[in-house]
Amino acid sequence: MSENNTETSPETSPDANAAALSDPLGTPTTAQPPSGAASRRNEPPPSFVKLAMRNMVRKGRQSLLHFGLTAVGLMGFLLLVAWFGRPTLPQ
Repeated sequence: MSENNTETSPETSPDANAAALSDPLGTPTTAQPPSGAASRRNEPPPSFVKLAMRNMVRKGRQSLLHFGLTAVGLMGFLLLVAWFGRPTLPQ
């Protein structure tokens, strides 16, 4: 065979590099993350809505109280603006 052969020899193949990194027992010397950690790393981070819903379920009563106070405050503010902004009609 000629030396211009395009096939890779076993010494330069990727499998040979992986074999060179393993100890005599065949276990890799580089630390591999557990399969659960690898899958968590590939997942996108949870959305803000999902985090807010999880937090609301966990804190229950406090979340409902804050939501109620916010709703009452917003309605009061809108009524106040509507009261002061009402048009004056000539009689």
